[in-house]
Amino acid sequence: MIVRSPPNWWRLLFIWNGSVLPAILPQMAVMTAVSTLAVFTGGRVLGDKLPLNTSIFTLLGVALAIFLAFRNTASYDRFQEGRKIWGALLIAARALASQARAYVRDDAHGALDQRLFVARLTALVYALKHQLRHTSADQDLARLLPLQQALRLRHAHYLPVQLMHELRQMLAEAERTDALGAAQLWSCDAQLNELNHCIGACERIAATPIPFAYGVLLHRTVYLYCLLLPFGLVDAIGYATPLISVFVSYTFVALEAIAGDIAEPFRDSPNGLALDAICREIERSLAELSGQEMLPAIVRGKDYRLS
Repeated sequence: MIVRSPPNWWRLLFIWNGSVLPAILPQMAVMTAVSTLAVFTGGRVLGDKLPLNTSIFTLLGVALAIFLAFRNTASYDRFQEGRKIWGALLIAARALASQARAYVRDDAHGALDQRLFVARLTALVYALKHQLRHTSADQDLARLLPLQQALRLRHAHYLPVQLMHELRQMLAEAERTDALGAAQLWSCDAQLNELNHCIGACERIAATPIPFAYGVLLHRTVYLYCLLLPFGLVDAIGYATPLISVFVSYTFVALEAIAGDIAEPFRDSPNGLALDAICREIERSLAELSGQEMLPAIVRGKDYRLS
């Protein structure tokens, strides 16, 4: 995710990094060529004049804009839900670390290893990020956990769930040795259940994309509309056809590209959720709660990328 200081109106016109323009430049080049061809041929294809006019495209354009708005709303709902889930994950992780620190008796036999508990909780957060992005968690596991435990967990298929199970085992063992009361165990278990809910909700979003047929229909409609548009405008606006056609095409194609981008909120892209930054903030917060040394905060310049 690209996060910016509020730009002025002039700078906003020319922002490149973080916009979808680099991804749709080939389409804009094709539209420029097609609209220029339409001007030089007078709207003819293979010698025959296409019977198109602006009224047809006005009606189709309104319908297409409404269709695109629904698609963008559905995509943004997925993005927003993903951010809410990670916010809930942050809250549950902080609450669990605080409860473990406050409720567990340090003087009891078999007391909870606070450092290992926080390390596993932090590793769970990073493991979920890697699972959603289909990347390897080995480096973060090696950094956070003892070597033998990190090696043992490398081959787990559902690493966040495995780490959550080990956290529950640690709490259960503390309760069996009277280091943790039954009521406090129930309270901690509620936070573990919240973590489990967050993991499952993220998996649901990642495993359930917007129906493919819906995207194909929108894609075909947008491109057919844009390719035919110059032939309907050429008689009305003449040599201004390439300018207007490319501008309208940019609007529709960019909206489709944005919808496709934010529909996958966990992907590492300029418009995806800043999972690296969220994980870093959770790690820093848990370290402070447990009295450990915190990692440096993310340096935030004028324009900065949060992955």
